[in-house]
Amino acid sequence: MTRKQAVANQHRQLSLALTEARLSRRGVLSGAAGLALAGLLASCGTGGTGDTGSTGSGLSPAEDISATDKRLGWANWTLYLDYDDQAKNYPTLEKFMERSGIDVRYAEDIDSNDSYYGKIQGQLSAGQDIGQDLVTLTDWMSERLIRRGYVQELDHANIPNITNLLPELKDVRFDPGRRHSLTWQSGYTGLAWNKKAFPKGLRNVEDLWDPQLKGRITVLDEMRDTMPMLMLDQGVDIAGDWGQDEYAAALEVLERNISNGQIRQVKGNSYKQDFVTGDALAGIVYSGDITQLNFEEGDQWEFTLPERRGLIWSDNFLVPIGARHKANAEELMNFYYDPEVAAEVAAYVNYLCPVVGAQEAMEKIDPELVDDPLIFPDAEFLEKATTERELSVDEETDLQNQFQAVIGV
Repeated sequence: MTRKQAVANQHRQLSLALTEARLSRRGVLSGAAGLALAGLLASCGTGGTGDTGSTGSGLSPAEDISATDKRLGWANWTLYLDYDDQAKNYPTLEKFMERSGIDVRYAEDIDSNDSYYGKIQGQLSAGQDIGQDLVTLTDWMSERLIRRGYVQELDHANIPNITNLLPELKDVRFDPGRRHSLTWQSGYTGLAWNKKAFPKGLRNVEDLWDPQLKGRITVLDEMRDTMPMLMLDQGVDIAGDWGQDEYAAALEVLERNISNGQIRQVKGNSYKQDFVTGDALAGIVYSGDITQLNFEEGDQWEFTLPERRGLIWSDNFLVPIGARHKANAEELMNFYYDPEVAAEVAAYVNYLCPVVGAQEAMEKIDPELVDDPLIFPDAEFLEKATTERELSVDEETDLQNQFQAVIGV
């Protein structure tokens, strides 16, 4: 059995418990699920030409030397690209390098949006090369970089496969016309727990405060993940009209459970290691991580979206302002928007695939993944996910500062 097939088998057990729907890609995009996905993506920031609050930094893009220097640096999150344990490489990336002649230095450098931004912000603000030609950041952080003039404008002529981008993602609020960004994957923030150690499981965020789990809980150090999940648990419509009072009430829950030792740690993607060691038994997590952990370490964990709903989000390709291999980066983006390549990645990472045609291509890899709601969601599953309303620059800064004061950053 190949790694890809093993991942699919583990994930299949999860998906069968989540949904009984069986829809074709055409049916998803034209039916109720398509409408639901469009609505969720719209609330993520699609379908508008609103003010991005550009600061007009005055920074100029670095000279592109792609024509004479066939190299490329790509910073991504962990467990976010197909990997072959035996060959110790990334199969699709190997194909790209062989076909293009471009040498890619791939680094799993991003543990959280904020921590990574903290490392590169100084160089970005000065227009300097951060050592990566491509970074993969979440919608709200992508908006921040675009607004501040820290990324280069893409040449769509170098990315003809951009036509395969899901229609719902083609015109996002923070980047009208996708001039500066392109979706890598989308996913969910929800709950996970060790099935053997905590067999009664979780239904909502409040279940994390069970005395049996004291000192064995991890939550994400991304304010835009953890705080919306806490507010949803308190019945707040995070896509609607909420403010400081609702935020403060949720923050008090977080602070109390950090202070009393219920929460072991507030972490980025490295929370996965705590699951593996058993230091954490449950937490607020990302959907695809749990599927991959179940393959790596045995089928130990369960993922769910809470009854009071979870989050849906996207991560995006961006070319930093000081990057010197933009055309090479665009060639890589184009490669990953080939439906067959996108399907191969999706079968491994188990996140929502943004590429039209990938669902049909999945038939050749694993037909049973074609209807997997964590990759190609149906209407029933999407009803369990939502996004928060748009935050102004000042509001985001204020809320972030409050969050960081509580988690000790």
